[in-house]
Amino acid sequence: MSGTLNKVMLIGHLGDEVKMHYFDDKNCVGRFPLATNETYTNKSTNERVTNTEWHNIVVRNKAAEICEKYLTKGDKVYIEGRIKTRKWTDDKGMERYSTEIQCTDFTFLTNKNEQPQEAQTTPKPNTVSQPKQATSNSVVPDGDDDDLPF
Repeated sequence: MSGTLNKVMLIGHLGDEVKMHYFDDKNCVGRFPLATNETYTNKSTNERVTNTEWHNIVVRNKAAEICEKYLTKGDKVYIEGRIKTRKWTDDKGMERYSTEIQCTDFTFLTNKNEQPQEAQTTPKPNTVSQPKQATSNSVVPDGDDDDLPF
């Protein structure tokens, strides 16, 4: 196989609100932290241990505006995208690196109808995809029909 693959799929909870950055040419970027958890039982002490991994999520343009409008801290979301490492220089002239997940697709997993909320006038979209060069028919399983081959 001569090709490569850079694909990330995460299900986690927002650690903060979506922070928006707008540019002059009407483009925008939304950023938010996403927490994923791993829980296991320590064999020597028999206690449950939970490790949390934080991911920096970046979403662009219309999808970013939708995330800002409908996602709040603590919401559960499915994120699909690719890993991107950025190199930048801080205020002291030191080169820094940050690893981000460039979001291409997402699905809101928190049901807003079950949570008390002020008047909700517009229905919430479930899935949003960023424009891609090649189209794909990807489906996110919701757990109801578990017909995976493994």
